[in-house]
Amino acid sequence: MEQPFRTTLAQLLKARFPIVAIESHEELRVLFEVRAVAGDADLVRTPRPVWTWSLTDGLRRDDGEEQGRTKDPADALDALLRLQQPVVAVFRDLHPSLGGAGQPGDAAVIRRLRDVATAFRSGAVPRSLVLVSPVSRVPVELEKDITVIDFPLPAEFEIRGVLEGMLRANAASPRLRIDLDDDGRERFAKAALGLTLHEAENAFARAMVNDGVLDLADLPVILEEKRQTVRKAGLLEFIETGPRLSDIGGLENLKRWLGRREGAWLADAADYGLPAPRGVLITGVPGCGKSLTAKAVAAAWGIPLLRLDIGRVFAGLVGSSEHNMRAAIRTAEAVAPCVLWIDEIEKGFAATGANDSGTSSRVFGSFLTWLQEKSRPVFVIATANEIESLPPELLRKGRFDEVFFVDLPTRAERGAIWSVHLGRWLRHPRVGGALTADHAVLTELTTLSEGYSGAEIEHALIAGVYDAFAERRPLRHDDVVRALVNMVPLSVTQAERIAAVRAWADARAVAATAAEDWDLGTPVAPTQPRPDGGGPHRPHGGRPVEF
Repeated sequence: MEQPFRTTLAQLLKARFPIVAIESHEELRVLFEVRAVAGDADLVRTPRPVWTWSLTDGLRRDDGEEQGRTKDPADALDALLRLQQPVVAVFRDLHPSLGGAGQPGDAAVIRRLRDVATAFRSGAVPRSLVLVSPVSRVPVELEKDITVIDFPLPAEFEIRGVLEGMLRANAASPRLRIDLDDDGRERFAKAALGLTLHEAENAFARAMVNDGVLDLADLPVILEEKRQTVRKAGLLEFIETGPRLSDIGGLENLKRWLGRREGAWLADAADYGLPAPRGVLITGVPGCGKSLTAKAVAAAWGIPLLRLDIGRVFAGLVGSSEHNMRAAIRTAEAVAPCVLWIDEIEKGFAATGANDSGTSSRVFGSFLTWLQEKSRPVFVIATANEIESLPPELLRKGRFDEVFFVDLPTRAERGAIWSVHLGRWLRHPRVGGALTADHAVLTELTTLSEGYSGAEIEHALIAGVYDAFAERRPLRHDDVVRALVNMVPLSVTQAERIAAVRAWADARAVAATAAEDWDLGTPVAPTQPRPDGGGPHRPHGGRPVEF
């Protein structure tokens, strides 16, 4: 487990590490923590005054004492070298002088930093230099002299403190009604995890002025602030959440499993001693709801949905892929609690290490380590169509909580899918009217769509609406039937492939369909006459009984 920041910094100061670099946008929080450590005799034994430097203020001590003309960074470092007393100096935004992004650094500043490292390491009094900037830049000349440490984003109790302070400050306002119990305040604080204190304060203020009422309905305002964080990072895509789990036809076993883990990152689950759920790997027949489930989970749980495109990770200069994966992971953890969706994961990790000097293997290794060790509530949903091509180490327990297999929809599931899609179209003022969704119609369409995936059922209905649109009339029963019988589904064109996927999943995955929904009734006849009289309609095999 990672040590608290104050403990780490105190150890480095006591060990007289000469230069420490901290990457953070929150320089005021960093300064607060540095001052707390430097002035605590229990942490550092010898309390030390804190000096700060910036390009606008120069070098000055906390009590106001200045060191002459020191706005130039080289002059400030010279003045720092002359201070023969215990000191912790915090230099803010020195990174432009250190180069980076193809630009050389200031040779004079880099040379003086090396002199500072030598003098502070061997000096008679404890002195340390802390570099604080929003980006981490360590020139090759200073790689052995600078120690980089992580500065965590605000913890939940810090964000909760900001929220409580704002609630107290605005409690007497006649224009604001606060409707949040303790559980609601916890949800607000957890929703703001991953934001800086300033960003969290902005989000809470926006939620307050949104409609004059602060309640759980304002949680999307917090998520919008997180959307800005993801957009700025560039490696992840913030996805608009889709339908809820109840809007997905079938997959009752998977939906029940997911439903029982809603809110498992809150304090109630911690009281049970439960860790946050890690995630699921969903494989199966294409077009049967794997990606839709990822969108529905985020909507049902009320947390952000992020999509990781592996192709974006493997891009850029040599060595940037590993950096991109780490950056993507940091962004996801900053936005947590969230759902991280990795679509068609086998496309990125199927052949790791092949013909790329080991880049894929290193990126894959970083990803596996994070899956195993992650402590932030990032629920990973990975989908795969060709799961047998994935490395076996990805599938072992501890990486994902469960592996689910999504097969072609059963008869009961097809009925539910038809109800969802027909209900949507029949409510349309131009499309509905000539077709009903009564029991007889659903039974016929369910029978005709034997072997069809959910996506193919949706496409057949859309094709029927196109026919209705061409004649500028409402949708009719024969439009849908004609589209169905003219379509050759994947269960026919990829029959061998689907059989292989089923064979793999038989002993390795949990069925996403509940056992009570399995369709084990009368088999479909070898041939079925087309309703349009155009010859036999090809049969499509359903789920084998033993599966």
